[in-house]
Order: sequence, then C-alpha cells, then structure tokens
Amino acid sequence: MPRILLAEDDDSLRGFLARALERAGYEVGACADGDEAAAVLDQDWDLLLTDIVMPGMDGIEVARRAAALHPGLRIMFITGFAAVALTAADAAPPGAKVLSKPIHLREIVSEVERMIAA
Repeated sequence: MPRILLAEDDDSLRGFLARALERAGYEVGACADGDEAAAVLDQDWDLLLTDIVMPGMDGIEVARRAAALHPGLRIMFITGFAAVALTAADAAPPGAKVLSKPIHLREIVSEVERMIAA
C-alpha cells in the first residue's frame, strides 16, 4: 500500500484529505505542521503532500529535506496563496507539483494517483 506523508496546518482540511486518501487506498501519516513532518522523514514514504505556508518549518523546507533523504520521493504542494504557488515552483525540488486552494478532494486524490503511478 503506497504511503503518503501529509503536512497541513488546517485541522479540518488535514482530516478531510487524510480520510479521502485512506478511502482511495493509501496509508496516510498526517502531520499538523512542517516540524512534525520533518520528524518522520526517516520513514519510507511514496509521496509528500504538504501545504507550503505553515507555522514552524514551511512546506518548501520539508520538501527539500525529504528529497535529500529520499531522492525518488514524489512531492506535491497545496497552497492558498497564488504568489506562493508561483515562487514555490522555482524553489521546490525537481518534479514537484503545485496545486492551488481551493481544490476539490477528488481532484487532489486524482493528482495523487497520477503522481504515484508515474
């Protein structure tokens, strides 16, 4: 079963995303912020799904650390800030995908499925 590390500081969105991904057949490790996600980067993950703007360590830094530990790791960002999304594409590890909020849960699950299958 593919494993997804989810880092999202919005409690309700994190819960919705985790449940949707679990229903789609993924094992999800849900973290409330970047610091919490960074603490479990040593585990095996197939995909990092992270918000960009979070308290503590931001999603870009989590992604950089994750990519250094796991060079083949797939990375997807979600953000509610258009300007952040534009700069994230430049600062993110190669191959990372950036999705802008608001986004429908089915769309996120579809994008995750595409990235995992790639």
